[in-house]
Amino acid sequence: MPNFTGNWKMKSSENFEELLKALGVNVMLRKIAVAAASKPAVEIKQDGERFYIKTSTTVRTTEISFSIGEEFEEQTVDGRPCKSLAKWESENKMVCEQRLLKGEGPKTGWSRELTNDGELILTMTADDVICTRVYVRE
Repeated sequence: MPNFTGNWKMKSSENFEELLKALGVNVMLRKIAVAAASKPAVEIKQDGERFYIKTSTTVRTTEISFSIGEEFEEQTVDGRPCKSLAKWESENKMVCEQRLLKGEGPKTGWSRELTNDGELILTMTADDVICTRVYVRE
C-alpha cells in the first residue's frame, strides 16, 4: 500500500482557473482564488485506508477525514457541500466521486496518485475540465 503521509508543496498547476470557470465562479473570485492557491500547503496523514488531508492557503484552509470505500461529507472546490466516495483505482491511485447535496452543477471529483519518483499528482475535475497539480514532499 502506498504511503501518502507527509507535508507536500506544489510544484506545478495546470487549468485551475479553467476548473473554477467550469464551476461558475465569477472572474473576480477566480483571480483571488488563483492567487491564493498558488502555494498551497498540504498535510496528509494516513493510517492504512484512513486519511486526513489538510490543505492551507492564505484565504482558506480545508480539512477532510475519510476512509477508502466509506461515504463522507466534504465541499467541492467552490465550497458547495457534497457526499464523496473514495476508492482505489490502482495500487497507487485513489479516485473520489462527489455528489452535490443540493442544487445542480457540473459532475465533480478528484484523484490523488503517488508516482514512482515520489511525486503526488492531484487531479480535480468539473465535467470535462481537468486541473492537474503536482506536489513534492517537503
